[in-house]
Amino acid sequence: MAKILVVDDEQDLCEILRFNLIGEGYEVTTANSAEEALGLMGEEGEGAFALILLDVMMESMSGFEMARRMREKGDNTPVIFLTARDSHDDQLEGFGCGADDYITKPFSFDTVLARVKAVLKRSQAATPAAVPPRRKTEPLAIDTVNNLVLVEGKPVELTRREYMILCLMAGQPGHFFTREEIMESVWPNDALVSDRSVDVHIARLRKKLGPEGRRLVNRTGFGYALQNN
Repeated sequence: MAKILVVDDEQDLCEILRFNLIGEGYEVTTANSAEEALGLMGEEGEGAFALILLDVMMESMSGFEMARRMREKGDNTPVIFLTARDSHDDQLEGFGCGADDYITKPFSFDTVLARVKAVLKRSQAATPAAVPPRRKTEPLAIDTVNNLVLVEGKPVELTRREYMILCLMAGQPGHFFTREEIMESVWPNDALVSDRSVDVHIARLRKKLGPEGRRLVNRTGFGYALQNN
């Protein structure tokens, strides 16, 4: 069963979530700060946790900052934020940090469990089948065997969502995908995701791809496409 890391400065909440998740068959580790969580992740090694339940408002380092540091290092472990910050802007910031879901406090465990199952299911099927095992569009290369993107032979660190968007478009070069189509493919059944989330991820993807980012084009009324060289 999947191993989950619960990160919250409220120790009682950590224990409640741990107890209930263990009851559902998950293996659970808890941390009471972002710093402690990052230390555990370093000790356990890459890919040790299948999912992170992460609070936002913690002393010293916030959950948003922890998620940013993870994504900057290329760590694509799925993250679900559990937080009292419930404004639309807060949720957009969370998704902009690479969140896979966003749950506001107070919440029921049934809601958490349903979201955990949904995110884990999406994570297991994250690599789009439409892209061949090795797809090269020089000087941009997408290696779906190792989940790598290279520009001029150098690896580019993408979040899992950014990688999925690029793979979706690379599967049909020149085809314009609407925001709704991208949301359905990358954020299926997630009511919290908005058109703005798609735009934010595309903008970040363009920046990370450097000169190749110009190939991600937008046409008003049609959507986004990856153009051939």
